[in-house]
Order: sequence, then structure tokens, then C-alpha cells
Amino acid sequence: MGHDGQLQLYAAVANQLKEAHARVRALQVPEGVRMALTRKLLVITAAAKHDLAGAARRLERFTADLDEGRIPDEDR
Repeated sequence: MGHDGQLQLYAAVANQLKEAHARVRALQVPEGVRMALTRKLLVITAAAKHDLAGAARRLERFTADLDEGRIPDEDR
């Protein structure tokens, strides 16, 4: 992937992370669930620094899980 492609992917992942964080904040779930989801997003953010394409795939799965209502239990 060229430099421009990498920058575009970085911008797309950054925007998707921002949207995912907003979605998590807006969820009507117990605080423990919100914290677990936020931790997952922070792990994806950290991964993006070393493996942008992998982080993009993880973020896509995370978003799909939210879309389909697959949210972790509070005790996890």
C-alpha cells in the first residue's frame, strides 16, 4: 500500500474509532459494559499504531457486533 493509501486508511480508521466511541457512550447499558466496550476500543486504537490494517479489521468486527446487538455481559 502506498503512502497515500496508508494515510487514507489511517483517516478512515480514526473516523470510525471516533464514531464507535460515540456509539458506546450513547448505549443504554450498565457502566461495567460500557467500560468493557471502551477498553476494547482502546486496544484497537493501540493496535492501529503498529498494525493499521489489522486494527481496521478488528474495528469492523467490533462495529458489526454492536450493529447486531452482541454486547458483552457486565461481569466480563
